[in-house]
Amino acid sequence: MKIISKTLKLLPLFLVVFAFQACSDDDDNNVVVPQQLNIVETAQATDALSSLVAAIGAADGDLGTLLSGNGPFTVLAPTNDAFQALLDSNPAWDTLADIDTAVLEQVLRNHVISADVSAADLVALSGADGRGYTRTNAAGAGGENVSLLFDTNGALPRFNNVANVASAALADISASNGTVHVIDAVILVPTIVDHVVNNDSFSTLETLLIGENLVPLPGTAPHTVFAPTNAAFDAFTNPSNNALPNILANHVIEGAAAFSEGLTTSYQTTLAANADGDNLSLYIDTAEGVRLNGVSSVTTADIVGTDGVIHAIDAVIDLPTIVTHATANTNFSTLVAALTDLTPTDYVSVLSSNDADNDASPFTVFAPIDSAFGDLLVDLGLENATEIPTATLEATLNLHVLTDLNVRAEDLDALDGASVPTFGGPSITIDAGTPAIIDPDGGSNTIIITNVQAINGVVHAINRVIRDL
Repeated sequence: MKIISKTLKLLPLFLVVFAFQACSDDDDNNVVVPQQLNIVETAQATDALSSLVAAIGAADGDLGTLLSGNGPFTVLAPTNDAFQALLDSNPAWDTLADIDTAVLEQVLRNHVISADVSAADLVALSGADGRGYTRTNAAGAGGENVSLLFDTNGALPRFNNVANVASAALADISASNGTVHVIDAVILVPTIVDHVVNNDSFSTLETLLIGENLVPLPGTAPHTVFAPTNAAFDAFTNPSNNALPNILANHVIEGAAAFSEGLTTSYQTTLAANADGDNLSLYIDTAEGVRLNGVSSVTTADIVGTDGVIHAIDAVIDLPTIVTHATANTNFSTLVAALTDLTPTDYVSVLSSNDADNDASPFTVFAPIDSAFGDLLVDLGLENATEIPTATLEATLNLHVLTDLNVRAEDLDALDGASVPTFGGPSITIDAGTPAIIDPDGGSNTIIITNVQAINGVVHAINRVIRDL
């Protein structure tokens, strides 16, 4: 009986969507072209959507005029029961009038898509996992519209893991300016943590964030979160036994919503930190897609919430070491080759170690870019770094490493003019004004990128190879 009653309440929706007048048997001129109702008129003609109509009238903005316009729009229309459940969820809300009108406007806009999207379209737009994202009209971080998750794995589409299309008959209701899907719950405007909770592909991340008391996210909003999928966490073994909260923080940038179109090849600072509280660097490489510290790639970009943006990634980003930063940036490819293939010293093991297992760390590394090695070869009259005698190359590399020091750019002034011993080699001199490193033969090596922070030290890129030849 209850099912019949609900169906009858929704019956006017189907009776009034098209207003047909009967044709005369004898006179074709009596035929009247059917007039299709717009989205607002469709809602007004449906008893079960009266709360939606009332909410549109009560909210800030002129949503009624918008949804009566040309469109096209898709509206996810909560039933009266859905709005009652919303009111019941907050003791301060007895009626729609108790909800702040600006808040109500954004909640309603979170049900509006500026495109005509059918249930079949949702299936076509979903990924291999049956899920996908679109944007609603609600306001998100950075002036972008908020993302909406749709899941087509069930019999009926599901949105943000909280609302379903009420029945097959209540999907794809055609209006003159778009489509209405009647849904069984009101969809609140999501934060980025809500997006993590809503998407089952992030369930491991959700568990870890809650378990490590990282909800709400620390730091200053908006945030950019690089979110590993469940598969990424399954593959991660934490080989260095780093603290889990710090690993999670290494996926978060505070104070900025970095959308994919604005990402450039650059270093950014995460919420992860070393023992001294220096925040760690994240290398973003946009040469081919978006790659992070050379170990993880963005698979789904721009999942927008009210307080930031999420980019799904395919691997967990462990806390970077000096070696991580050297290998991630292709501008250091000659340096990496020299450290790994051209010398007998196991620089990789040395520069991957941290305070716990090596008294030499933290390290400060002055890293020559590839063109610096090219200039060195010209000066030496050589064609390739392999032609440099091994002992000479190793002694030269040692000049670029300071041990037991994490010398950041802001520390250089205190060291201006100081002679600092290097890793098993002669001392170098700090020129804080340029800033530059003066090598033993008097040459000046300008620092061109500063403070690439690792868990076991810091890297500064330089434009010339430090030498003592």
